[in-house]
This record gives sequence, structure tokens and C-alpha cells, in this order.
Amino acid sequence: MGSKKTIEEKAWAILEEACRELALLPVDAEYVKNGSEWNLLMYADKEGGIGINECEELSRLVDPRLDEANFISDPYTLIVSSPGLGRQIRRPRDFVFAMGKKVELHTYKSQDGRKEFTGVLLSWDDKTLSIREEDTERSFLRQEVSNIRLAFEL
Repeated sequence: MGSKKTIEEKAWAILEEACRELALLPVDAEYVKNGSEWNLLMYADKEGGIGINECEELSRLVDPRLDEANFISDPYTLIVSSPGLGRQIRRPRDFVFAMGKKVELHTYKSQDGRKEFTGVLLSWDDKTLSIREEDTERSFLRQEVSNIRLAFEL
């Protein structure tokens, strides 16, 4: 009934609306094949983290809306979850959520003898991003960064 991208875009719209109603932050909607089974993965978060009860409430809200919209022809399993502690930062909304928070950044090539950096995300745009490691501000070209995620802190 539609491409993977189209399904994810339509699922995202439903997730976004439901999250707005529940005062949650939509994170991602992915349509993935696991063996012979299809899964629609929806991730949401909020400041301080999202709990199992909120995931369950969000699932109850989006499930009938997905059925009504009827844009997925294959049988699938809906999975609503937290993005996890070390969630990847990929989209502009992820960067907005991560501003001022500690992140772990990995580069493709070594810089100053390192490929891993941890610091507070200070700024970002399409071409660069900056973090503060203790007393040092470091800037990176986005094309140099292989992975950036929220840092796990105890």
C-alpha cells in the first residue's frame, strides 16, 4: 500500500499528534522487517524519561488510529517504546532535545589522537556542531561525525 518511507511518514504524523495530546516528545517511527515479520516501532520521550505506563497509554491511543488510517497492507506488530538511555541524535528535533545535555560523539577519523568525545551539546546546524568538554569548546563538521548520542549518566 506504500513504500517503507511513506508508511513511516504517515505513522510519524499519527505519533506526533498522539504525543501532543499526552504531552510527550515524539522521537521516531520506523517500519522494519524482523525475519518474516513486520514491526512498526514508535518511540517517544519526555524530560526525565518516559515510563512503561506512558508507553502503554500512547500505544492505546495510536493503535486504533493506525487501524482507521489503514495504510499498512502487511500484518505487523506495533511496538511503542522509550528510545533508550543512549539514544542516537539524528534529526533536527533530536538535536533540539539534546541541547544543553551531555552527549557522546564519535568521529570517523582520529582528531588529536581520539575518535570519541564527551561533552555538553552547545550548538548545531546543517554543517557543524559544538560541544563543551570540561573547559574546552570543540567544533566538528557534521560530515566528520559517525555517531552522536545522549550520554549515559549515573
